[in-house]
Amino acid sequence: MKIFKYLIEALFIYTLFFLFKIVGLNFSRKISSFLITKIGFLFRKKKIIKKNILNVFKNYSDSEIDELIKSMWINYSYIFAEYIYLNKFRLNKFKKEYIKVHGAEILNKISKGNKPAIFISGHFGNFELMAMELEKRNINLSAIYRPLNNIFLNPLMVYLRKKYICKNQIKKGLSGTRESIKFLKKNTSIALMVDQRVGESDRSPFFGIPAHTTSIPAQLAVKFDLEIFPVYLERKNDSSFYMEIQEPIKIDRTENIEEDKKKITIKINQTIEKMVLRNPGQWIWTHSRWK
Repeated sequence: MKIFKYLIEALFIYTLFFLFKIVGLNFSRKISSFLITKIGFLFRKKKIIKKNILNVFKNYSDSEIDELIKSMWINYSYIFAEYIYLNKFRLNKFKKEYIKVHGAEILNKISKGNKPAIFISGHFGNFELMAMELEKRNINLSAIYRPLNNIFLNPLMVYLRKKYICKNQIKKGLSGTRESIKFLKKNTSIALMVDQRVGESDRSPFFGIPAHTTSIPAQLAVKFDLEIFPVYLERKNDSSFYMEIQEPIKIDRTENIEEDKKKITIKINQTIEKMVLRNPGQWIWTHSRWK
């Protein structure tokens, strides 16, 4: 039954992508926005999204929650339409520069150095652009990704990511961690999203509530003595973006390695919290972050 559901879903999405390719990017965003804002509740129960929002904004009224959810779905719909146009972003096929990068000097220093780095972010703006822009700015990079559950759609997503986002794609999981270590030993930096729930991980405070949080950045940073650079990405209007490379996360290292890992992971969650609050309507609230 699930296979049949995935097949129907894939056929629908492939049909939309075909239509998007015909009508152009701007009109594709409008079509996608209309569809997803109308049927967004089918993808994830509004109950889960509302619960997540109230975990962060405890005093929000129903109207404020509805407005935030609407903003989230609009941004999400734009991302969906933009997948089929990743080549335009990769090759800068726009009349004017579509993204402004703050902190480019940090990237220049990393690219000219002989030591890799860890880049962390969350699902903000069009989050797929983070690894793409890092690689375009001469960062020798590998990106950790979570495969789609839909087996008919995942091959397309892997293809798009390898061809236009980052050629070195690492599948999330234990084998992916081992692969990440191999890349780091080859002086290849790592980029990953850290705002999703990781079921097998320990809990760290996220907006004051314990949440399963990946410890991969902390583990790699401690093991290889690497710096962790947060990256914030925001959509400024339909077709322009702002990407901010922040200063590395600082903690006072001790001889207690496990305690250092916990401190780094807590700092990472605190960093993501600040990013969420900068523009709540551009964070994906559908994940069961505190399950």
